[in-house]
Amino acid sequence: MFGLSIDLRFRLYSPPCDMRKSFDGLCGLVQNDLQSSPNDGTVYIFINKSRNKVKLLQWQSGSFVLYYKRLESGTFDLPNYDKKVTSLSLTYAQLVLLIDGISIGNIRRKKTRNNSSKNMVMAG
Repeated sequence: MFGLSIDLRFRLYSPPCDMRKSFDGLCGLVQNDLQSSPNDGTVYIFINKSRNKVKLLQWQSGSFVLYYKRLESGTFDLPNYDKKVTSLSLTYAQLVLLIDGISIGNIRRKKTRNNSSKNMVMAG
């Protein structure tokens, strides 16, 4: 079954990625640049230099799944990060916002009395 869920780990590869890469090329980036195993259960996120294409690589039930989205206009808005790092951990909510084209650079969580219900707010 195809699907991404809140239970997964999400890791954004921060350098721009050549979107001609497919399964093997993306696995090579994960192994060589991130020093990780592409089949460790993490969903790896790759974005091109123009920031109008994104690929997600996921190991699922003994095989790889590759999700690909191309914007016809606009760009994916990435979170602010130190350019020296090669990857960022994202939450499922941040991934959904990124894929939907919503800026995740200024998002912060408000503390709530009940930790199970966290509200997302935009910092203004």
